[in-house]
Amino acid sequence: MRLTGAQALVRALEMEGVDVVFGLPGGAILPVYDPLLDSPIRHVLVRHEQGAGHMAEGYAQASGRPGVALVTSGPAATNIVTAIADAYMDSVPIVVITGQVATGAIGTDAFQEVDTTGITMSITKHNWLVTEPAEVPRVVAEAFHVATTGRPGPVLIDLPKDVSMGELEWYWPRRLDLPGYQPVTKGHPKMIEQAVALIQQARRPVIYAGGGLVRAGAERELRELVDRTGMPVVTTLLARGVIPDDHPRALGMPGMHGTYTAVTAMQHADLLVVLGARFDDRVTGKVSAFAPRAKVVHVDVDPAELGKVRRAEVPIVGDLRSVLAELLRRLPDEPLELTEWHETLAAWQRRYPLSYEPSAPGGPTKPQYVIERLRARTPEDTILVAGVGQHQMWASQFWRFNAPRRWINSGGLGTMGFAVPAAIGAKAARPRQMVWAIDGDGSFQMTAQELVTAAAERIPIKVAILNNGYLGMVRQWQEMFYDERYSEVYLSPDLPDYVRWAEAMGAVGLRVDGPDDVDAAIDKANEVDDRPVVIDFRVDTFEKVYPMVPAGASNDDIVLPPHLLEEEG
Repeated sequence: MRLTGAQALVRALEMEGVDVVFGLPGGAILPVYDPLLDSPIRHVLVRHEQGAGHMAEGYAQASGRPGVALVTSGPAATNIVTAIADAYMDSVPIVVITGQVATGAIGTDAFQEVDTTGITMSITKHNWLVTEPAEVPRVVAEAFHVATTGRPGPVLIDLPKDVSMGELEWYWPRRLDLPGYQPVTKGHPKMIEQAVALIQQARRPVIYAGGGLVRAGAERELRELVDRTGMPVVTTLLARGVIPDDHPRALGMPGMHGTYTAVTAMQHADLLVVLGARFDDRVTGKVSAFAPRAKVVHVDVDPAELGKVRRAEVPIVGDLRSVLAELLRRLPDEPLELTEWHETLAAWQRRYPLSYEPSAPGGPTKPQYVIERLRARTPEDTILVAGVGQHQMWASQFWRFNAPRRWINSGGLGTMGFAVPAAIGAKAARPRQMVWAIDGDGSFQMTAQELVTAAAERIPIKVAILNNGYLGMVRQWQEMFYDERYSEVYLSPDLPDYVRWAEAMGAVGLRVDGPDDVDAAIDKANEVDDRPVVIDFRVDTFEKVYPMVPAGASNDDIVLPPHLLEEEG
C-alpha cells in the first residue's frame, strides 16, 4: 500500500494508540493536516504552540500515556521549546512532531526555518530529522519507545515538507534496532541485598519518594514497603499522592516549603531510602548540611542520577516496580523496631502542623482557605493542576492527595503559565473526572488564551485564580530578603477584569471578594459542565508561604509561620 509520508505519520500515530493530538497548523506541517481529516484521532486546536506542549504534558501526567503535540516549523518549534524543557526536567513522556522546510532548503535560512533538532538536543531524550519518507513508520515507533521506556521524557520528530509529500510502501516495524539504548530495568541482586541489610539496621529511616514512583506506576509497591517496614515517607512535589496523605506514615512534602516534620525527619534520619528522586536543590537546601547522619540507598532507572548530588552507600539502577518487588521479596515480614522514631515524628506533627491564621472578621480571604474549601467541595477523584508560584505551594500543602496522577504541575523548570493548558490536556485524557486548575494572577496571564481552546473544544476545565495583585512568590522573597524593596512585582488585582476576560473567551466568569462567598462560587462552578469556568478569588495580598527554608540555607534553618512562634513564645 502506497502512502505519502504524511499519511504514514498519521497511520503510525494510530498504530501507537494515539487518540488526541494537540496542535496548530502552518506551512511546513500542512501536508500532515490533510490526512488527519480522515483519522479517528481527535485534534485539539490550540491558540499558541507552548499551550500544545503543556496540554500534551497534562495528558501524559493524567493518563500515564505519552502526549502528542503537532506544530509547524520556525517560530512554532521555538514556541514549544519551553514545554519540551519542562517535560524533560519532570520526566514526562511526550512526542513532539514539528514541520520543517524541504530538505533541499535546510541550511539556507529559508522562510520559517530553524535548526529544531539542534535547539532541542539538550532537552529531549532523543530527536530525529527524517530525511526519507520510508523512515517515517520506523522513526515514529522508535520515538514512542524511547519516550516511554527507561526514564520517561520528551522526544521530537522533525519532518521536512518534501518528506511529508513523498511516497513510501507502508510497513510497521516488527522490531526496533536502537544500538546503545538499553535501559536497565532489573536491579543488581547484590545491591538489593545490601539495601535490605541497611533497612534492617536503621532506627530512624525515611523513604524519600520522588516523581519517578509515579512515572513507574509503583504506588502499590511503595505502599507495601511502608506497611511492611513501618518506615515513614516524604513525598516530593512531583510525588504527591503516591502514598495517601491520610496514611499514618505519610509526613507530607519535604523541601523549601515542605512540612516541618518532613524536612526535619530527613535532617535527623540515619537512613534515606531514595526512590525515583534526584536530590533537587529545593529539597536538599545546602547540600553539605543535608541529612548529615544518613546513609543512602538510592534507586533510579537513570544511572546518571546516582551520585550526581549525594553519594549513595547503595546505588541501584533499575525500574522502581521491579526493584521494589525484589526488595519486598527479600525483606522479612516483621516490621522494623521504630517505636521511638514514630513517637518523635508524631510529636513534631502535633507541635508544628501546616497552619495559617484565619481571616479576621471583614478581612480578606486567605488563599489556603480557598484550597481547603475546594478540596472539601469537589469529588474525591478530582484532578488538581497548578501553575507556578505561591499558589502551587499552598495547593501542595493544603490539598489532600490520596492517589497518584491527580496532582499535575511543573516541578523542575517551574514554568509559569503551565496550569491552564495542562488542565485542558488532563481533561482531554480523563473527560469523566473533574479538573480544577489553581493559578496565580501572574501565572494565569501567561497562557490564559488557551481558555478559548477549552471553550471551542468543549473541554470544561475549572480555574481558581488566587488573585493577590502581585507576582506573589517574588514579592515574598523581596519582602524577606531584599528589605521590602518591591521591584516590578505589582500587577494590580483589577487589571485585567478576570470575569469579563473569561466571558470574552467563552467561559463562565465569577468573582469572590470575601470568605463568606467562597463555597457558593465553588458550588456554582461545579454545576457547569459545558464550558470552562474561571473564579477570581480576591485573596490576602501579603500572605506568605510557610514553612520556608531560605535559598542556600540548611534545612535546619527552616522558618516557621509567625503565629506558631508566638504560640510557643
